[in-house]
Amino acid sequence: MNSGVADPGYRRTFHRGLALETTPARREVVYHGRVQGVGFRYTTVRLASRFAVSGYVQNLHDGRVKLVAEGQVAEIEAFLTAIAGHFAAHIDDTNVRPSEATGEFNEFEIRP
Repeated sequence: MNSGVADPGYRRTFHRGLALETTPARREVVYHGRVQGVGFRYTTVRLASRFAVSGYVQNLHDGRVKLVAEGQVAEIEAFLTAIAGHFAAHIDDTNVRPSEATGEFNEFEIRP
């Protein structure tokens, strides 16, 4: 049932007369390759400061790196593209899982 109250996480903006959806999104990404010991987490945090994203990056015990990012889809995609470009020589494979944003993050950080 629609109560007439808009979802506070949903916005619609217009660009040249076209409606653009701006619902927050989430991407959980696992990077495979030589991604530990190359400054991946610190560089990722630095790159995140250029985009309207929040979340975290974390080393996994098996040598992979996990990243969780929330924000508008375009911002997340641009952020992930920047990471892929910077670490192209180190990333062998990337697994991306899209989901709905939870709003649990206030910043982008390194997790232990």
